[in-house]
Formats: sequence, structure tokens, C-alpha cells
Amino acid sequence: MITRSALALAALGLALAGCAGGAAPSRPAPPAQPRGSSIVVVPEMMAPQGLEGVIGQDAGTLSRRFGAPRLDVAEGDARKLQFSGRDCVLDIYLYPLRPGADPVAAHVEARQRQGGAAVDRGACIREVERR
Repeated sequence: MITRSALALAALGLALAGCAGGAAPSRPAPPAQPRGSSIVVVPEMMAPQGLEGVIGQDAGTLSRRFGAPRLDVAEGDARKLQFSGRDCVLDIYLYPLRPGADPVAAHVEARQRQGGAAVDRGACIREVERR
């Protein structure tokens, strides 16, 4: 008959035997991606129909056209500019098209100021321009 202490001793021996081979070598952490990296995921550009003069433009050009943005949010290499009209809000998303390039407008969204329902992008662009 095997006693509890003999079982515990056997389990301890097995556990220690597993450690005898030494610890497995640890893998180094992958290097952190530097800010403004050379890796660029090229966004799918919206068709410019109704968005002429917006898609493909840089932030400076858009600010000259629409005035100072209400919001200017940068996240990595991407940027979001938000402009507002009397009844609508216009969000323009800018992305670099190649490493080191300035981001340009690739996507546009428009919504009502009150309630947030989607509105015609072209109509909102014209409204924001008139301000």
C-alpha cells in the first residue's frame, strides 16, 4: 500500500525533474513599430462623384476651402477633419498613400447636426462651403 507521503514525494520528484533541464529560452519581444513607420496600408479611395475637390486633397487645401476644422484628430499617420454647417456635420478622413507622404482625403461622411442621421455628402459640402 502506498502512503500519501510517498505519493507527494513522487509528485515533487517529477516536478523537480522537469525543471532540471533548465528553462526554455524566452523569445525576445518583437520590436515596437516606430511612429510614422514606413508601413502604409493604402486605403480604398471613395469615388469622387459629388465629392470633387475633396477626395485626394490635403488638410491645408481642405482648411482653405472650408475654414478651420471644428475637430482635427490625428491617429498614427491618419487624420480626421470635422467641419460643420448650419444643419450638417462633415467628417473627412485623410490617409497617406505612400510612406512619408502627407495624408489626403480618402473618405467623407456627412450627417445631420441634430439626430446624426446620414445626409447627402455633396449637399453637406455645399452647405459647409457657404458658411
